[in-house]
Amino acid sequence: MRSRYTAFATGDDAYLLRTWHPRTRPTRVDLDPGTRWTGLTVLRTESGGPGDEDGVVEFVARWTEPSGPAGRGRGELHEVSRFARRAGRWLYVDGDHG
Repeated sequence: MRSRYTAFATGDDAYLLRTWHPRTRPTRVDLDPGTRWTGLTVLRTESGGPGDEDGVVEFVARWTEPSGPAGRGRGELHEVSRFARRAGRWLYVDGDHG
């Protein structure tokens, strides 16, 4: 989860696609270059340990972006993400926004 957040923060769309489960992976990721990711808080995890084949991560990611001449917009993404292990690597499957 933290590595995917870092990929969003640094604009690494290739990494995001590589770590997305092929069953749910889009053909491309369109990252907004104006969005600045400013923090990640992991709220809880379920499974996802060395012997598990799936896991869940609930997190809040904060962002800012240009909102016009008056300043910057701020917000947060609250998601419960599902991951699956495939060939020894954790892949993002999907998530529910809260």
